[in-house]
Amino acid sequence: MAGILDLLNSDLGKTIISGVSGSTGADQSKTSSVLTMALPVLMKAMERNASTPQGAEGLMSALSNKHDGSILNNLGGLFGGGVDDNVKQDGEKILSHVLGAKQQGVEKILGEKSGLDAGSVANILKVAAPILMGVLGNQAKQQNVSSSNGIGDLLGGMLGGSSAKNEQSFLESILDADGDGSVIDDVAGMVLGGSKNKSGLGGLLGGLFGGK
Repeated sequence: MAGILDLLNSDLGKTIISGVSGSTGADQSKTSSVLTMALPVLMKAMERNASTPQGAEGLMSALSNKHDGSILNNLGGLFGGGVDDNVKQDGEKILSHVLGAKQQGVEKILGEKSGLDAGSVANILKVAAPILMGVLGNQAKQQNVSSSNGIGDLLGGMLGGSSAKNEQSFLESILDADGDGSVIDDVAGMVLGGSKNKSGLGGLLGGLFGGK
């Protein structure tokens, strides 16, 4: 199964990055940076939420109904005339549900690392969240995931077998940050170049975001 970072490197991913950049007015390379970090974080948060029967059932219901992947069928139309406010409002609801109290802290980290202010990051995520849900819904159909029991495996597969412990700890560190304003410090050693290990997502982020 293709991982979420593989998706961003595909033609579809490039269309998404370009479209999100154009619709939010954010620099394209910085938008790419934000999405490269944010999408695995969102998926890890969904995986955590889906670890409970109620959470898995709720996510499966969303993927089976509203977020069935159809949004991907007309990305040109989605981005062409400016992203509809309904899509952004839907994205805000998704972020609030998935990240909860961690939302502002996550946006602050992503802003620090990508060189964007937290408000711009929030705008990018509002547009990207419904698209990510569409990707998951599409994958669920392709993998014949029809029950809440399989949704955790789907998310785990898309997070990638290559992720290993370093990537998982990176994602966990962001999500476990307390969101009280010191969230940058909580992961500064890992995200901002202090990590000794350059493999996995931590190394990838270092390469993409100025640690070359």
